[in-house]
Amino acid sequence: MSEMTQTAAKPHIERSATASRTYTIFVIIGLAVLILAPMFFYPIFLMKLLCFALFACAFNLLLGYTGLLSFGHATFFGGAAYFTAHVVKEWGFPPELGILTGVVGAALLGLVMGFFAIRRQGIYFAMITLALSQMFFFFCLQAEFTQGEDGIQSVPRGHLFGFIDLNISTNMYYFVLAVFLIGMVIIWRFINSPFGMILRSIRENEPRAISLGYSVARYKLGAFVMSAALAGLAGGLKALVFQFATLTDVAWQMSGEVILMTLLGGIGTLIGPIFGAGLVVTLQNYLATSQFPVTIVTGVIFMVCVLIFRRGIIGEFYASRLGRKLGFEHRR
Repeated sequence: MSEMTQTAAKPHIERSATASRTYTIFVIIGLAVLILAPMFFYPIFLMKLLCFALFACAFNLLLGYTGLLSFGHATFFGGAAYFTAHVVKEWGFPPELGILTGVVGAALLGLVMGFFAIRRQGIYFAMITLALSQMFFFFCLQAEFTQGEDGIQSVPRGHLFGFIDLNISTNMYYFVLAVFLIGMVIIWRFINSPFGMILRSIRENEPRAISLGYSVARYKLGAFVMSAALAGLAGGLKALVFQFATLTDVAWQMSGEVILMTLLGGIGTLIGPIFGAGLVVTLQNYLATSQFPVTIVTGVIFMVCVLIFRRGIIGEFYASRLGRKLGFEHRR
């Protein structure tokens, strides 16, 4: 019996090993591309892509691994941008402390919003997050420190740790890249921890998780706060990259945009949101100076992806014959 079990488990072990090797190769190639990218592409474009990729991955942590669709993630992204911009410009905080302030502020906002939102499920959860997000939007519109419709302009990038000048685009890019990689490592560790396994069980069968004795509400709230904090990390970075924070960052359209990025790439996959964010940001960048309406083109691409790639582009690749051969079905 033991030999039969080992024989049956052998193909699964081999596929997992193949997937691990393939992932390692992809990670090495990806790192090399990101390190060399400023030599071939405009650094501001690359930094915007990394910020939104991290934002999409943070959102996917809630939707893809917990099964909670939030329409209010712009609150954490834009809120952190405002917090970071304010403390850096008005209080003279260095960039690292400014971003940390944004992350803490976003986490607190996530704690408050999540406390109310997780009491409901499905569309009711989504509508509560949207309503609370709109409340925060109007707060930002009226609050004195946000400077209303003008936003916070001319935010200084400052010197990282007191001696690295972030006004130099190359220095700023590698700082953003380092923060992005740290964020991705945190997400990877989070979803592969026992906590992450429990979140997946809640996503698949919440009544079953409750029957096993798990405090589902606490796990949902923990995932919500973690997702909010990472979204805040992306928002704080964005405020330093572009040196401003405006109402656009907290508008409901921003929440819709990150949902679009995640769905295009593939929910429940680690690199899917990165691919989706890259696609959307690239379209926005290269269509902005053309005669084509960006929103219409993006919408058409989204409809095509929904019809052809039901799991998202990366999700469909994982489920394809090549993806199964490489063992990626075990990496969802």
